[in-house]
Amino acid sequence: MNKTVSEFLAEHASAGPISFHMPGHKGARFYRENGCADFLDKLVDLDITEIPGADNLFQTEGIIKETMEHYRRLYDVRASYLLVNGSSCGLIASIMTCVPGGGKLIMARNCHKSVFNGLNLAGAEPVYAYPEMVEEYGITGEITADEIKRCLEEAPDAAAVLLPSPNYYGICSDISGIAAAVHQQGKLLIVDQAHGAHLNFLDKSKAAERLGADIVIDSIHKTLASFTQSAVVNICSDKIELYDFEDALQKLESTSPSYLLMASLDMNCKILESRGRELMEEWRGSLDWFYDKAETVAGLEVMKHAGLDDSKINLDMSAHGLDGLTLERELMKRNIFPELVTGNIVMCMTGIGNKRCDYEALAEALSDIGKAFPLTENRIAAVPTWQLRDLKQHAVPTKKIRLPLGDAYGRVCAQSIIPYPPGIPMVCPGEELSREVIDYVTELRARGENVMGVDEEGRVVVGY
Repeated sequence: MNKTVSEFLAEHASAGPISFHMPGHKGARFYRENGCADFLDKLVDLDITEIPGADNLFQTEGIIKETMEHYRRLYDVRASYLLVNGSSCGLIASIMTCVPGGGKLIMARNCHKSVFNGLNLAGAEPVYAYPEMVEEYGITGEITADEIKRCLEEAPDAAAVLLPSPNYYGICSDISGIAAAVHQQGKLLIVDQAHGAHLNFLDKSKAAERLGADIVIDSIHKTLASFTQSAVVNICSDKIELYDFEDALQKLESTSPSYLLMASLDMNCKILESRGRELMEEWRGSLDWFYDKAETVAGLEVMKHAGLDDSKINLDMSAHGLDGLTLERELMKRNIFPELVTGNIVMCMTGIGNKRCDYEALAEALSDIGKAFPLTENRIAAVPTWQLRDLKQHAVPTKKIRLPLGDAYGRVCAQSIIPYPPGIPMVCPGEELSREVIDYVTELRARGENVMGVDEEGRVVVGY
């Protein structure tokens, strides 16, 4: 009989895994070491609803309002809102607030799938800003200010601009330069900082709240210390009508918001207020130690990139003949679980809850793997890539059919094709399926990776 969810979770936890994936708290140890043991011991008893005194997420006047105010002060912003449906609902609410129905949104082509969902719900039209490509690793990089300026010239009637920074690999865009260009044209800037909630504390120079964004969405659970699915929206400027945003948000949040999720946001806030500086110094010290240690492992490459949030550790051991999936398997054999594999890269997502011993275990594992797999002259080449901007654009099909992926060359996609993770559409509705895309998706599925938009029989939805 297959395991159930609860059985799998219990078995996994009992093995004492080392987490280099979200969530950022990395387990009960962090909470117990930071004064939250009583909360963990009473967890199930604290699962309540809106009883008297418990406040209401959709009309905050008491304890929830107080937690929101704490976040407002922590991030030094105009207003903060708690999210219990993940950053996704904050992104969608931001689009619904800033872009009128039928209006245009300038958006990064490498946005998370939730942004594309928000676009559909808002009845908005996309104008794509294309990221630079990091050819060495076959991944998307930053969105430049020049690219945003190009889009603003192409679509002067667009209402807002939305982009991720940092992206899944930690590459940050020039938010300050982009904000200047956007505001010069009287538009609004929304930053999906789901992967950078920690930047305001660990590396302020990259925090969008401090660089001119109007709305910033932070997934607190990814790198800080709240439970999975909890996040915060920070309203940074007076250009946003708060009542409009609140109205959009209440349409998307659950009408039975989890008090456990909100309490975890509260705990994270209190920990940052009381011990934030100390915890960030420990985090920075561990990262610096690891990067120094990694330089001693022959054949190990650690990705370096301008503007990189180096709390995302991107590892490449292709010089040892290991692609990303093989390296991931070798790490998991040693009880270390990374966040993401793309081509030759394994990305280890560090968080506030990682201890120095976690980094030491990762460094030791990489050294052992390097010894087990000698350096080779036949280094694995990076995964071939294509420019997203090269995908031909058409009208989104209204008549649809399912075809085997191999028979869909030249057809116009009618349903997004999304490798997950990272959850960024490889092909969007209205884009033509190229041979390179078909070959790459076929390769991903052959390796057992999850590709949304391709059914169990290997079919995709296209126009006819």
